[in-house]
Amino acid sequence: QVQLVESGGGLVQAGGSLRLSCAASGRTFSRYAMGWFRQAPGKEREMVATISWNGVNTYYKDSVKGRFTISRDNAKNTVYLQMNSLKPEDTAVYYCVMGGRPYSSKTPSNEYDYWGQGTQVTVSS
Repeated sequence: QVQLVESGGGLVQAGGSLRLSCAASGRTFSRYAMGWFRQAPGKEREMVATISWNGVNTYYKDSVKGRFTISRDNAKNTVYLQMNSLKPEDTAVYYCVMGGRPYSSKTPSNEYDYWGQGTQVTVSS
């Protein structure tokens, strides 16, 4: 079965950086879009960044554009989220996700079928 294992979360001061990693197994990683969602306490889950199967297409939530970068290494079955200039409002549990359809250039938010267990990111002011 598909397993997505996140790492790299933690506590950081505002303005700092973190890099999240997600190692995937159980499926041919290079065929599927990957992404990151997050959920803060009392708020709805939101899509933060996604990357197509071949890395050509990316999406970023407006509030993270210019600060976050999503990338993937298909040889390592891993997707990354580099987060710079972190703000307290970035505090949330971050989830790694994998798309349901192979070779999709644009995967809607409701078509990410597989989820990791989440990693906590806390940004102090």
